[in-house]
Amino acid sequence: MAGASASPLMTRVWRIVPPVALVALAATWGRDIGIVVVGLVAALLAAAVLAAVHHAEVVAHRVGEPFGSLVLAVSVTVIEVSLIVTLMLAGGDEAATLARDTVFAAVMITVNGIMGLSLLLGARRFNFVHFNAEGTGGALATVAALAGLCLVLPTFTTGEPGPEFTGGQLAFAALASLSLYAAFVVTQTVRHRDFFLPVTDQGKPLAEDEHADPPTDREAWVSLGLLLLSLVAVVGLAKIESPAIESGVLAAGLPLSFVGVIIALLVLLPETIAAANAARRERIQTSLNLAMGSAMASIGLTIPTLAVASIWMPTPLHLGLGSTQIVLLGITMVVAVLTVVPGRATRLQGTVHLTLLAAFLYFSMAP
Repeated sequence: MAGASASPLMTRVWRIVPPVALVALAATWGRDIGIVVVGLVAALLAAAVLAAVHHAEVVAHRVGEPFGSLVLAVSVTVIEVSLIVTLMLAGGDEAATLARDTVFAAVMITVNGIMGLSLLLGARRFNFVHFNAEGTGGALATVAALAGLCLVLPTFTTGEPGPEFTGGQLAFAALASLSLYAAFVVTQTVRHRDFFLPVTDQGKPLAEDEHADPPTDREAWVSLGLLLLSLVAVVGLAKIESPAIESGVLAAGLPLSFVGVIIALLVLLPETIAAANAARRERIQTSLNLAMGSAMASIGLTIPTLAVASIWMPTPLHLGLGSTQIVLLGITMVVAVLTVVPGRATRLQGTVHLTLLAAFLYFSMAP
């Protein structure tokens, strides 16, 4: 885990960031701020996200795989949900598609970006990369089911005008999402944990890194507390920064939906770094656990949370994807299946997934 192997200097930095971010939050809350302060708040927001994921990695390294990937995925999803809710509350009806755009962006970034980058980095160093097709295939099937149920179906239902579920449909989708996510967690951590452990080219479990000693219980508890502080800081600073994010997107001539892509890129950047580091150490299964776990949590936890929040939010919740997005999602899932089934991959598969990520980013900017 990257967080466990951080230098002593960076460890001190990540311990200082959460309280500093909270002080900045208290100093700027409810006030009009200038462009210089906006830049400082943005820097602190990014630092708080990095600090949150660092402390999540420390906790994750203490509990081990595959629990570690689960902790990281849930932590990133908490940040994502917090950003979505705060921006939706501040954006009014124009933010009706923000949840959809952010969740879809998270799926495309994880399945194409994180997985593609990990495969490419690993294959460049080891020629072939090997992983457990049973575990990764089961995770991919869950992601596909969640994406189809929560992001594709609302486009075709007729209970409400537009790409929106009725109250009953949204409740069903939320319960189904939680059930699928819970079933996967039980499979990953209890029933078939060995499906999600790094493997050798013969399919045998890979030995743990000898140099990566797990943190002590005290260090893990401290990181857990700082993780919670970081999440509070992220939520608050995102609320302060939301007008500047939307203004910047519009000033650049980009569609407002690109705000969701920015949120997903922000919250998934640290996890991308962690997955890339695991790939360089021939822990491709760990990289894929991070990618699939984040995609799954982004849908399976975000949609139920937003379903509950929508009771109090004045903003409608448009979840259905447009035609271009559905095509990109369909191509991604077909390609991902062909990548996962053999249980090994080369640089070609990594390049294909990264090309699909580039296509997603381009058509998000120029729909």
